[in-house]
Amino acid sequence: MNNPPVIPESQSLVEYPSDFPLKIFGSQHPDFAQCVLEVVTRHDPDFVAASMEMRASKTAKYISLTCTIRATSRKQLDAVYQELCDHPLVKMVL
Repeated sequence: MNNPPVIPESQSLVEYPSDFPLKIFGSQHPDFAQCVLEVVTRHDPDFVAASMEMRASKTAKYISLTCTIRATSRKQLDAVYQELCDHPLVKMVL
């Protein structure tokens, strides 16, 4: 996987702390939501599982989850993105 260019935190468009939505896509799998939840709560221990929004694709082959985390730093956001992107059940993170 290619690493994105590094932008200094001082030039970030995100103000910290702030609520930051992550959209995570994967194939339909019985453990997908639980696996994503485990990753997200590692990086935001206060994340509330009930706030996770789930949507299946029209064919139900794929699923998307929206998790709005409390972003406290660029380092935290980079870490959660990286761990999600590296997860074998995750196809894409926006």
